[in-house]
Amino acid sequence: MACTECGGEGDGKTGGKADGEGRGEAAGNRCPACGDTVPPSAAPTAPTVPAAPAAPAGQPWWVLTDEELRVVERTRRKQGESPYLRWQSTRTLATVTVALLGAVVASDLFAILAGSRLAGLLKEESRSSWYGSTEALESAESLYFAAGVVQFAALVAAGIPFLMWFHRSRLNAETFDAASQRMRPGWAIGGWFVPVVNLWFPKKIANDIWDASTPPGPDGTVRERLPGGLLNCWWLLWLLTWASNRFASRRYQDAQTLEELGSAVSSYLFADGVDILAAVLAILVVRRITAMQHTLQEHRAALAATPV
Repeated sequence: MACTECGGEGDGKTGGKADGEGRGEAAGNRCPACGDTVPPSAAPTAPTVPAAPAAPAGQPWWVLTDEELRVVERTRRKQGESPYLRWQSTRTLATVTVALLGAVVASDLFAILAGSRLAGLLKEESRSSWYGSTEALESAESLYFAAGVVQFAALVAAGIPFLMWFHRSRLNAETFDAASQRMRPGWAIGGWFVPVVNLWFPKKIANDIWDASTPPGPDGTVRERLPGGLLNCWWLLWLLTWASNRFASRRYQDAQTLEELGSAVSSYLFADGVDILAAVLAILVVRRITAMQHTLQEHRAALAATPV
């Protein structure tokens, strides 16, 4: 085969054609002296970029940089959703909530002491054929009424920061694992006030917060769901407190005799005792979720700061 450059014999790689007919195909037929061209099949190709590694199994969360968070927030704002996706510390709210939940426990103890005194006087009066000192009974009733006012004030004072903490924890959980959040953030507050659904909506949101806030395992990436026994016990005691208070209130309103009135007060004492246990477990839940979220956020921030 003739070389296309010097006219000498080529190496016979590809058959040439007459001049003007197939010079494009013959352009690759050169002798070794002129330098053979690289066959099309051997042409260099662009280097293959390896695919990004998949997320480790069991890692249902991702790391978002500050810029990525800003992009997500702008997108959510355009879609009419809450733009507050950025993680925020809840330690201050948790501290205030824990302190005021402690005040709830103290008010319940005060109510138990006042109620025990009133129940004892009512019991004595119901068994006696003559009425004792009405001043003592009126004093006990006034003290028990004051204890009820203190209880209500403590509950409202603790409920406000608790709802703020609960809502902020729900938003933080969305920055960790948005796919696992089954309820909108607004339900973290509204779910407590809507009748009927308030019996399970807050617990459903709390479960999602708990799952999304689970810190990484020993390997630093894979997370295993922590047992939710603390969360379940707190919610069961909260429901028992709600039910026992309604039962005691109905007995108190329907009471016709001193004995029935004393039994109603005793029912309130039971509800106050359960409320103390529920408040203590609520303190543990607030502290536990707050610690979990901060641990996970510190780990996430460390990953974001690690150079790729």
